[in-house]
Amino acid sequence: MRILVDADACPVKDIIVNVAREYKIEVFMFMDTSHIIEDGYSKTIVVGKGRDSVDFALVNEAKKGDIVVTQDYGVAAMVLSKGTYAINQNGLVYTNQNIDSLLMQRYVSFKVRESGGKTSNPKKRTHLNNLNFEKNFKRLVEQAIK
Repeated sequence: MRILVDADACPVKDIIVNVAREYKIEVFMFMDTSHIIEDGYSKTIVVGKGRDSVDFALVNEAKKGDIVVTQDYGVAAMVLSKGTYAINQNGLVYTNQNIDSLLMQRYVSFKVRESGGKTSNPKKRTHLNNLNFEKNFKRLVEQAIK
């Protein structure tokens, strides 16, 4: 088991690394060439700046039993199909039971914006988001270990 992180815009990298150290799990941070992350623990995988290049590299690397941290519903759907665990930066655990409705919500929002409508912006990140992520991430790690 490893932890794979869609790291370009991930606000919880420090929490991921701290939990990974606690459980002695390898972490791979995937990013494009415009980001540099060096935390002394994670292995960094740097890919080109092409559209979705980080997403494709992460999905290709994911294996059954890995934990993937991503805010992208499409990435989550692809890695779930490979037998991984997946969670977003706010602690939402993606499952085979919720991914279809999340993808549909994304599609509907896209169609609204495409037709000139407005959708709500994400709320500003709070300390509570970090606490929720950490709690659910630890729970997911413990589930994956079993």
